[in-house]
Amino acid sequence: MSLRGLFVTATIVFLAGFGGVWAGTHVFDAPRPGMHEVLHERLQLTPEQNAQLDSLEREFDVARVSLEAEMRAANAELAAAIREEHTFGPRVTTAVGRFHDAMGRLQTETIRHMFAMREVLNSEQQIIFDDVVVSALTPSGNE
Repeated sequence: MSLRGLFVTATIVFLAGFGGVWAGTHVFDAPRPGMHEVLHERLQLTPEQNAQLDSLEREFDVARVSLEAEMRAANAELAAAIREEHTFGPRVTTAVGRFHDAMGRLQTETIRHMFAMREVLNSEQQIIFDDVVVSALTPSGNE
C-alpha cells in the first residue's frame, strides 16, 4: 500500500471513530445534568458558596484555557509531522506525547478543581455533588 493510501485509510478510520464517539454522546447517550446546572439549580447554594465557587471557577478557567491551547498546538505539530514524516516517526511520537501530557495535566487540574468545589459544599450538598460526578464518569451513570 502506498503512503498516500495509508494516509487516506488512517484518515477514514479516524473520522469514523470520531463520528462514532459523537453519535454515542449526542444521539444515544441520555442527557445528564451538567455540573453548572447541579451547582446552581439543585444545591441551593448560599451567597458565600456562590462567591467561593465563582472564584474557583475563574482560577480553573485560566489553567483550562492554557492547557487547551497547548493541546491545540500539539495537534498542529502532529499535523505538520504527519505531513512531513509520513510514518510514525520521532516528530509524530513527540507531538502525540506532548498532546497526551497536556491532556493528562488538564484532567488532573479538573479533578483538583472538582475536589476544591466539593470542599465549599455542606455534607448534604456533597452527597448530590458526588452522585453527579460519579454519574458523569461512568458510561451507564451507575457505579
